[in-house]
Amino acid sequence: MARLLTPLKIKNLELKNRLIMPPMATSRAGLHGEITSPLLQYYDEKTRDGYFGMVITEHSFISTDGKTSFHQISSADNSMLSGLRQLSDIIHNNRCPVILQLNHAGSGTKMDIIGSQPIAPSAVINPSKSNLELPCELKCDDIQRIINNFASAALRGKQAGFDGVEIHSCHGYLLNQFLSPLTNRRTDKYGGNIKGRILIHLEVLRAVRNAVGNNFPILFRLGATDNMDGGLSLDDCITVAKELEKEGTDMLDISGGMCRYTVPDSEKAGYFIKQAKAVKNAVSIPVLVTGGIRTLEEAELLLKNNVADLIGIGRPVFNNSNWIKYAINNFDFEAIKDHPRQI
Repeated sequence: MARLLTPLKIKNLELKNRLIMPPMATSRAGLHGEITSPLLQYYDEKTRDGYFGMVITEHSFISTDGKTSFHQISSADNSMLSGLRQLSDIIHNNRCPVILQLNHAGSGTKMDIIGSQPIAPSAVINPSKSNLELPCELKCDDIQRIINNFASAALRGKQAGFDGVEIHSCHGYLLNQFLSPLTNRRTDKYGGNIKGRILIHLEVLRAVRNAVGNNFPILFRLGATDNMDGGLSLDDCITVAKELEKEGTDMLDISGGMCRYTVPDSEKAGYFIKQAKAVKNAVSIPVLVTGGIRTLEEAELLLKNNVADLIGIGRPVFNNSNWIKYAINNFDFEAIKDHPRQI
């Protein structure tokens, strides 16, 4: 059997295959983050016929000061529970497990979006996007509040029927800002070497686990490297991956740090192949890689070459809702088994 079509179990969650619909922002939520009919229609259309092994939603903000953009999904308060339940139901009706992604933008947002000065580990302008503003450095009490907000949002996800949550720590957002030496200049326990810069991740993970219980999958989307001078290194990423596994993370989803979605000098399928393979070699929990993978042949070869355990294919599906149905029904898995190539 093709590896792509092999089932995988993540805690108590059964995946029928290794193909993942990764998080892709749609800007279809209401102005305050409400689930809307256009958003539900989008997820219904993309997941119809149940071809994905798992769906990870676009990021939701856990508190108003962590909102990235207008029309982003909210998981910030209990008034969102009914809409979030509609979202999980519509994807479940299409026979796909669904994970709710949780995020705080930190300095990756602007005052006109959140109504106040953005907050961050340190008063350093975020290098992940142009035209971002100087943030206010978080105090320890604020950090504890954010940790609690992640836990509360995760519990809402469970109450709304999601099969797990994914904690967002990449693409220049708040938790990624703590990891990166480019944006974390703190001198307290949350700064310094990688052991300090990872601390908030471990505390978020513990708080979320306490809120949702032991049988509910918790995933981490990890910005593996910044690809900028002085940024997060692959060695530090390996340390982070091992610590997250030790603390009880159920799966790691590898993407970019301050470089966001791409590595400019990468011409291979999968921008983060090097990082994903290094992480996979360092941990025993499943690893997902996404970015620049556009064919099932590329996905199958990445699995055969032990780059990752799961493959996210986003842009082709975003552009064509029928892509995955056509691809699976027309791909010759036997041919690639007989004639594998390196990727």
